Amino acid sequence: MTNRILVHKSFIHINGNDYPIMVYSCPNGRHSAETALGTNDIIINDAASLEEVLAKHKRLLPLAVYAHGIRQRSKGRRR
Repeated sequence: MTNRILVHKSFIHINGNDYPIMVYSCPNGRHSAETALGTNDIIINDAASLEEVLAKHKRLLPLAVYAHGIRQRSKGRRR
């Protein structure tokens, strides 16, 4: 994903941890929000606007963090 421009950075606090939210403007006019949960585990959402993608990402991220935690515990690891 090249030619993206970072337009927003914030953090969300979930279960005692702070997770960064990076929102990029894409060449096609859409926006994508990304949060790294681990080295090879990134949650990405996209939407038509910054406000829409940020709301969507904040709504879905707690579920993604919960699912990531279950997966890590099943592998014997913890974030």
